[in-house]
Amino acid sequence: MSDRFHKIGIEKLLKWILEEEKQGRILGIYKELFFNPGKNDPFKMNRYGKQLETPIGVAAGPHSQLAHNIIASWLCGARYIELKTVQTLDEIEVTKPCIDMEDEGYNCEWSQELKVQESFDEYLNAWIIIHLLKHKFGWTSNDDGFIFNLSVGYDYKGILKPNVQWFFDKMENCKTELENKLEKICKLYPEIKDLSIPYQISDNITLSTMHGCPPAEIEKICSYLIKERKLHTAVKLNPTLLGTEKLRWILNDKLSYKTTIPDETFDHDLQYPDAIRIIKSLSKEAEESGVQFGLKLTNTLESLNSTKWLPSKEKMVYTSGRALHPITINLAEKLQDEFNGNLDISFSAGVDAFNVTNTLSCNLRPITVCSDLLKPGGYLRLTQYVEEIEKEFSVLEAHSIEEFILKKSGGSKKLNDAGLKNLKVYAASVSENKTYHKSNFPYENIKTKRKLTEYDCIHAPCVESCAVEQNVPEYMFHTAKGNFEEAYKVILADNPLPNMTGNVCDHLCQTKCTRINYDSPLLIREIKRFISEKFENGIPLSKNNNNNKKIAVIYRVLIFLHLKGLKLKFLKENLLQVAWFPV
Repeated sequence: MSDRFHKIGIEKLLKWILEEEKQGRILGIYKELFFNPGKNDPFKMNRYGKQLETPIGVAAGPHSQLAHNIIASWLCGARYIELKTVQTLDEIEVTKPCIDMEDEGYNCEWSQELKVQESFDEYLNAWIIIHLLKHKFGWTSNDDGFIFNLSVGYDYKGILKPNVQWFFDKMENCKTELENKLEKICKLYPEIKDLSIPYQISDNITLSTMHGCPPAEIEKICSYLIKERKLHTAVKLNPTLLGTEKLRWILNDKLSYKTTIPDETFDHDLQYPDAIRIIKSLSKEAEESGVQFGLKLTNTLESLNSTKWLPSKEKMVYTSGRALHPITINLAEKLQDEFNGNLDISFSAGVDAFNVTNTLSCNLRPITVCSDLLKPGGYLRLTQYVEEIEKEFSVLEAHSIEEFILKKSGGSKKLNDAGLKNLKVYAASVSENKTYHKSNFPYENIKTKRKLTEYDCIHAPCVESCAVEQNVPEYMFHTAKGNFEEAYKVILADNPLPNMTGNVCDHLCQTKCTRINYDSPLLIREIKRFISEKFENGIPLSKNNNNNKKIAVIYRVLIFLHLKGLKLKFLKENLLQVAWFPV
């Protein structure tokens, strides 16, 4: 199985989508799970003169390179789509595996996995098909409702190279390429010729620089993007701006992570005084050029490679995910306090469904996600983000994001003041939140030793870890439905001793439960005990139906230990001790 990307032509991709849509789904996502924009949704926002139907999106990463991923994210509610960073060196070998999503979330430094021209082609395919689907579903409005945000790196010299300049030109005006593609797919969707799909894919950009990029280089690149290219520009900053002392205090002391951030990481990154000077200078240039300038918080955090899963040849790895959230929130507070809450900051660092409303209340928007979407559930996790935002807006009776921020602050009259006030409160509390503490993820790893093959990606790890390979998902399903008798039958099919194992099993299944990727594992053993107490040989047990036959206990334990492959001698030696275990 190759680790290389294989592009899908727009005709084949659209045919796949339209055929699947007849079955009630697209790209495996069922239509009832799509985000259906409402005319009066209170969480719409304006960005770069355009309206976003939601304030959430996907951060530039490995998942925003291919058209079908971009389309899937849009179907689930992503409206600010940060396209994968493009650079002139587009044939670099990428270290793999490059991401370890155990606990904090790590990655190796990687670049795009497509050539520049291929990246443009994928972005154009996604651009066309999203507009087509909007028409097909009747989700029409005066605006697109979504934004494609460009991302480029990593130095000024590279940005001026012909292939990157070609990319800029085509993202600004792709008339020829777009019309050629429409001609190809009109037989699949004849109405496409009636649509007015913009030739400009994007007029905004985020600069992603390498760790250690000099201040003068950052400023030079941004100045070019603002003054020469007339692009709304954001610069992605590094978490090290928070400072050595406070960053280590949050990460190591408060959250108890063993992650090592060497001094050199702080030394070669942009220094705080330089960052303040650059922000002021570029804000002035943007105003003079008639475009907007802002910040993106944050890049990943460079740390020593001490993980067990990433290639040992990599000296440094890059922390992301939940460990980065408290750090980045505190950096946002530091910067906003410096500028009296007036900075335009988009946010991406350990955001999930449980902190998205707090982040939004700090006037940090749009909010983009990467790490959380790489977990089981993928883009469907975004639906919960929208649900949580709707719920919080309803509680405060807020009819817009601005009203939500103001009401959350408890009385501030100005939006920027309210956002800063909320941010100060959140920054002070977030590092105390046990959700982000290392102890909240006590599992060394949740992987199993089973080989992952091309067509086998959904085998339950709880089954793999069970001594008798109990069909846990099946009896969990019936239990959740309230069908306890069917659940009991499923349990008995693999395990003749559910009463005993429901009490004394060491339940390794629970340490590999996929639910860990969301919050905490299911109490598998306890659910088995609950079901087995309901039934004994298929007959419901009443409260007065006690079983005091110790021989039954011993008999069951003997069988269970025998199933474990233990010798008879061992059984005799432990018989009396085991006999005291309750049923």
